[in-house]
Amino acid sequence: MTYQRHAGAVRRFGRLMRFASRVQQWPTRLTPAPFRLLQIGSAFWQSRALYAAARLDIATRLGEETLTAEEIASRIAADGDAIARLLRLLAALGVFRETAPRRFANNELSGWLRRDHPRNLRAMILLHNDPAMCRPWYESLEEGLREGRAPFALSHGQELFPYLTDHPELERLFADAMDSVEALSGDSFATDFDWSRFHHLIDLGGARGSKARTILRHHPRLRATVVERPSVVAEARQHREGDAEAERLTFLAADLQSYQPPPAGPGDVFLLAAVLHCLDDAEAAAVLGRVAAAGAPVVVLEQVLPEQGADLAAASFDMQMFMGTRGRERTQAEWQALAVKAGVVLEEIVALRSFARILVFRRGH
Repeated sequence: MTYQRHAGAVRRFGRLMRFASRVQQWPTRLTPAPFRLLQIGSAFWQSRALYAAARLDIATRLGEETLTAEEIASRIAADGDAIARLLRLLAALGVFRETAPRRFANNELSGWLRRDHPRNLRAMILLHNDPAMCRPWYESLEEGLREGRAPFALSHGQELFPYLTDHPELERLFADAMDSVEALSGDSFATDFDWSRFHHLIDLGGARGSKARTILRHHPRLRATVVERPSVVAEARQHREGDAEAERLTFLAADLQSYQPPPAGPGDVFLLAAVLHCLDDAEAAAVLGRVAAAGAPVVVLEQVLPEQGADLAAASFDMQMFMGTRGRERTQAEWQALAVKAGVVLEEIVALRSFARILVFRRGH
């Protein structure tokens, strides 16, 4: 019996995303080649401008108002003319709206940068453009490409997650960004997969528990345990006030690389959401095999790349994994090969109204 729910809606979403991917290719096809190369070559100007606006928290300060550049600048202790030029660039990109000369308001895109937006993406923008995250792109990418090594480790002398442990402010920003991933993926992972078959969700590497909470919200008979690094668990426990799912959600501090789940009980299910793409094949197979050995299904929430012709978003995520980790986004054939290496069976791939998929693995016979 399939775990798939809302199959018709998922198929319609898939058709829409394929159309959007084709539309995304129009600039390359319609713009003369020299100009398109210049656009791509200077795209970092745009990301840095967006980062500056997020750092200055302009969207929040604007709120529902329409203000002059000078009025905005007075609220953020900046220069009015400089802010006008920044917002003119961002408005040209579709972020913010220029309602009159030097007068600006939020629009649909900039609204997602407001702190008071319930699913804002501000932390994700700040994380991707943080100096520690940008430095490897600027100084170690070529070396990493030649050697097949993560540029982040080449630049910082540490891999990403040990570095986060040693830099608490960046680790908090990383956790904030991971909490905001649902703004990109929505809650289809909680609704398009049949969680009703289970009683206890064990979310391995679940950060502060945002995904577990979403699943619990949709499935009131389910309870959950989030297993995370001690520093993340300590902070997550501080964020539980007013948590409607608190009575059904617990946290366990452990190192995922060495965590050995106890034998699973009836109705248990393990979740690995955006975990295995951080690991190389040997590490990912070791984790997958060790978790599956406990006897419960292992639900993996990840991308499944096409064998050819990945869209820009998918290819970008894969490159980001190369930059920061030894992991990768994987094709279906690569997921199947990983299952063989781990000694598990890939039982089903469940489509979602999202860029991700749910892969269901079981212990091999």
